[in-house]
Amino acid sequence: MTSKVLHYYKGDFLDELPGLDDFTVLLNLSGRQKAEVEKLKKLGTKFKRSSVGSAVYMHPQLKYFSDNIPATDKLSMVNDEKMDGMLEKIDMRDGVKAKFFLNILSLCESAGEKLLVFSQYLLPLKFLERLAMKVKGWSPGRETFMISGDSNSELREWSMERFNNSPDAKVFFGSIKACGEGISLVGASRILILDVHLNPSVTRQAIGRAFRPGQKKKVHTYRLVAADSPEEEDHITCFRKELISKMWFEWNEYCGHQDFDVKTVDVNECGDMFLESSLLQEDIKVLYRR
Repeated sequence: MTSKVLHYYKGDFLDELPGLDDFTVLLNLSGRQKAEVEKLKKLGTKFKRSSVGSAVYMHPQLKYFSDNIPATDKLSMVNDEKMDGMLEKIDMRDGVKAKFFLNILSLCESAGEKLLVFSQYLLPLKFLERLAMKVKGWSPGRETFMISGDSNSELREWSMERFNNSPDAKVFFGSIKACGEGISLVGASRILILDVHLNPSVTRQAIGRAFRPGQKKKVHTYRLVAADSPEEEDHITCFRKELISKMWFEWNEYCGHQDFDVKTVDVNECGDMFLESSLLQEDIKVLYRR
């Protein structure tokens, strides 16, 4: 019925790549984060819940910045000195996504792999960049890179080339919308998606920055979702959107309902050596393979 109206392309040429493991990781929030989630539920608009939530799920201390700096403001509005001062005092165990990031960063460093980190909000990206600098002693333009909607074309090209080819490069932070078509980051084999974007194609396009022709390694993607929070509700909504389009274009008489279900995976049998490590397992509530 849609053959002459719509084109639905699944990217068959990607079958020639080493492979993709796409996981959704539901993380148990800390006690402080759970208390903040109750306040989140009372916020008026969905956008406000999402933008403030992105900070709270990262670390509850970030709520100070999210309350004082609109999510759409430029990275330059985030005061590095104040953020560095905050990092000196916070307990990292209070922020489950920040903790997950540090652990996976250490695993990447040990395995000689590079990491991509995407978010639709700038504050969590800036926080993690400063956190990596503090904990690892890394510096921008050498081990860490970042592009946002404000980055000019010269900076984008330089950052891509440097990240993909420099042995010193470790982690690339990107605004999920800024890293659309034309961005190739095949130097990375691990991808961290910090929040749920309600347009599934935007997230898939971000994953396609590394899972694309030129990739030499198997790509592992971790979509982080705060369990028992409004973000988990957004994840369910997003998956249903994907399911509807998949059923519309792929359903046939040989399909069963299981072909369109998200699959729960035992963390100890997921086949990913990172997720099977005790460093990451302690905060995982449920693991799904997409």
